[in-house]
Amino acid sequence: MKTALLLIDVQKGFQSIRWLSRNNPQAEENMLAVLTYFRQSGQYVIHICHKSQSSGGAFYQAEDREFMAGFEPLAGETVFEKSVNSAFIGTDLEYYLLTEEITNLVIVGLTLPHCVSTTTRMATNLGFKVILLSDATATFSLPDLSGKLIGPDILHQVNLISLNHEFAEVLTTADYLEGK
Repeated sequence: MKTALLLIDVQKGFQSIRWLSRNNPQAEENMLAVLTYFRQSGQYVIHICHKSQSSGGAFYQAEDREFMAGFEPLAGETVFEKSVNSAFIGTDLEYYLLTEEITNLVIVGLTLPHCVSTTTRMATNLGFKVILLSDATATFSLPDLSGKLIGPDILHQVNLISLNHEFAEVLTTADYLEGK
């Protein structure tokens, strides 16, 4: 049973002022701790990069698609570019995982209600065992159907609750790393 770290959309476009309030200010620090563990233990590291297809997209400009500082792929690490929420749609991610005989995924990245959640759900539906690190992902405020903003902490918890046990084992970064 091989395990891979799946880093979803840890890109500079999320550092733009266009986004609303966000929770988990320590998410990147936690992602880096997990990334360091995977690199030091010689395990698979897979980077997912969102590439917007429309000029209004947050990841349309080349500089917004760049990985955040510290998250740049190293030689030998795999990168998949996607243009939709799921890292499995329009990429060879599933084929790569099957070819490498990777059965387990540890998922971190941005943002939980969008690409992280969608990829987590698909991974489990495709037969992979998923651990999602609750504090190594983040959520931005979003408007409800009437336009009222819902805070990021509430949205984050609702997403974690809906994923836990059915689509993933949800752990904190510390609990995951202490169990290693």
